[in-house]
Amino acid sequence: MSPQNPLKPAAGMAPFAERFNTAAAVAAGNRRIIVSDIETRLGTTFTADTLRALQRRFPHIRFVWLMGGDNLAQIPHWRRWLDIFHAVPIAVFDRPASTRRALAGAAALRFRHARVPADAARRLSEMPPPAWAFFHSRLDPRSATEIRAERPAPVAAATTLPARRRRARRKPEGGAELLRVIQASLDDSKAEDVVTIDLAGKTTMADYMVVASGRSARQVAAMTEHLAQALAGHTRVAIEGKAQGDWVLIDAGDVIINLFRPEIRTFYNLEKMWGSALSDAEAATQ
Repeated sequence: MSPQNPLKPAAGMAPFAERFNTAAAVAAGNRRIIVSDIETRLGTTFTADTLRALQRRFPHIRFVWLMGGDNLAQIPHWRRWLDIFHAVPIAVFDRPASTRRALAGAAALRFRHARVPADAARRLSEMPPPAWAFFHSRLDPRSATEIRAERPAPVAAATTLPARRRRARRKPEGGAELLRVIQASLDDSKAEDVVTIDLAGKTTMADYMVVASGRSARQVAAMTEHLAQALAGHTRVAIEGKAQGDWVLIDAGDVIINLFRPEIRTFYNLEKMWGSALSDAEAATQ
């Protein structure tokens, strides 16, 4: 746990001891999470320095750096950020309103050839850096400030709350019925090159991913609006990127929809990333 993020003001930040104890209490129910004050003991402030110190102290341990998508977008502002990519593999987890910014940012573009498909990322720790994976996951729209303000009393309740929310959000009709609604809406909107990817066995974030194109930013925005109206009676949706119309990401619970302008779709090539077989992805890392 960091004593102080160099990019965040210290004013208004709770004392380190209080933040440490709170984090330890939240993590108490998960044996795989250990809250540590290692940076305080190492005397480091910047991630590049921390990683170098850890690798010197534990030369036989394989480390993977975990961070949110918002940090991937801003990591070029970190001190010696290139050293971080070359020091350890990196696992990036999606954050609300940051997907497009993260994947179109300077770091993702510079290291685009080092990106590992999510379905091969279980071997990330064995890969020589630079290597990084981006995990699309169900998003919690609350900010860290809101989460701290809520301060759920029992830790057990806090650890089960996301699961209860997921169950409340999923409709009995499931992903297959949502998929039919989505495909009908895209057909009405004259969407082009509609591709459906079955995510079974690749991720737990959703049952299906749909990728489609619109000829212009205006058509992509219209497709988004039409789809949001079609889904209104079926599930809650979260929409990102509608204002620009280059790439719109729609989280409909059991189905994730990506709407692109053709050239943007070609650049990111999500079909190859998510449609590749696990064995093929693994073979590429050997």
